[in-house]
Amino acid sequence: MRGMSHARWGTAVSLSLLLAISGVAATVVTGGGAAADRGASVVLAAASSVQPPSSPVGAQLAWLLGSTANLPLPASEIATHFDTTFLSQAAPAEINSVLAGLGPAGAMRLLGLTDVEPTSLRATVELGPSRYNLALSVDPSGLIEGLLVTPVSDTPASWAELDHQLAASAPHVSFLAARVEPGGACRSVNAISAATPRPLGSMFKLFVLGALANAVRTHRVSWNQTVTVTAGIKVAGSGDLQNDPDGTALTVEQAAIDMISISDNTAADLLLNLVGRAAVERQVRAWSSHPALDIPFLTVSELFALKCDDFPKLADYFLRLGPAGRAAYLRTTVDAVTPAQEVAASAPRDVNSIEWFASADDICRAFVGLAELQREPGLGPIATILSTNNGGIDLASTTWPRVWFKGGSESGVLTLGYLATDTQGETFVVVALTEDPTAAFNEQLAAVRLLAVVAGGFDLAR
Repeated sequence: MRGMSHARWGTAVSLSLLLAISGVAATVVTGGGAAADRGASVVLAAASSVQPPSSPVGAQLAWLLGSTANLPLPASEIATHFDTTFLSQAAPAEINSVLAGLGPAGAMRLLGLTDVEPTSLRATVELGPSRYNLALSVDPSGLIEGLLVTPVSDTPASWAELDHQLAASAPHVSFLAARVEPGGACRSVNAISAATPRPLGSMFKLFVLGALANAVRTHRVSWNQTVTVTAGIKVAGSGDLQNDPDGTALTVEQAAIDMISISDNTAADLLLNLVGRAAVERQVRAWSSHPALDIPFLTVSELFALKCDDFPKLADYFLRLGPAGRAAYLRTTVDAVTPAQEVAASAPRDVNSIEWFASADDICRAFVGLAELQREPGLGPIATILSTNNGGIDLASTTWPRVWFKGGSESGVLTLGYLATDTQGETFVVVALTEDPTAAFNEQLAAVRLLAVVAGGFDLAR
């Protein structure tokens, strides 16, 4: 989001070197040649007996293993190892940042290899106390075109193990694995503080989508009408519309796809302004047991201004006001803040007082509400909007043919939410909300570990 350049607001956990999980972070992924599957069979061996293969991809693996001992890598060196397509998506500074986040300075140890081909391979590596699954591919010139690095993270095999993993992930956590009953109720299978409201990060965009769907249902808005990107609506952080020329037009449906699939902040504010703050607040009242926490409902731009302009002056004044006073303060003061006035923050700021809030139970109702809306005439695009990106979760399509996702993150906040339907027609929702108001997560690690918890929730609930 604008002004919060060190926060990953959408998403996962939506980064493409950093775009494997929309809205939350994966570790490194770009290009089309490398892929990693949860549970891929990597045979481990003694480190001394495993060497990179004598091949183009093996040569790049050998370089990569030593790269973490020499950070930061010069841009000129990075350019001799990655192809231009990769570098068009990930700048050298980003590559250095991700590699530095893997662990302490030192060379990675190669522990095992599998699926070895001349231009691609999978490996397990170790750096300090952490182990990673690595998938690597090279182009015809031998330059890296695809790279995915994910922490080795075990999917929990029991509810007790899941509860333990989740409790270890953050100081404050909520979890819900629920079966969706034929009448639309969320029946809990396993829960931890599922009724407790938590900050959502970009998961708030589910409520904007709900308000938009109701506007389409009542013919106030159509999927095919256009919205226009202007300088005043652009919001930085996750998404691409901020980089489009002023005057760029796109359909409401495409804006909604961008808002959910890549957690585009500019798209979210475009659509929130289109349907109106009051409509989103009505949607919150319909789905949330804690609507007062989200009134007035903030735009992304407003949240950035409160947290990044002369912090904590605006934020503290805002928090002293009641709902009507806050709404007026947004109009008269906060909305006048420009990006140039904002200073990025890396540490958590007021995550349990200035944010968007809901409980895991509320998010289940939101997913179910969207599923019910999707079945109405003219609202079929909801399914495309929510299924374009599965958030990096490894649920087999042969078992789970329908997967909907939305997650979110901010410094000190990481959330994941999924609705999935199995081949028997049974629908489940799994939601994990984690919060640390005092310290930022290492998102590259935390997101993948939380994904394992959520995937385990689906396996155990079925």
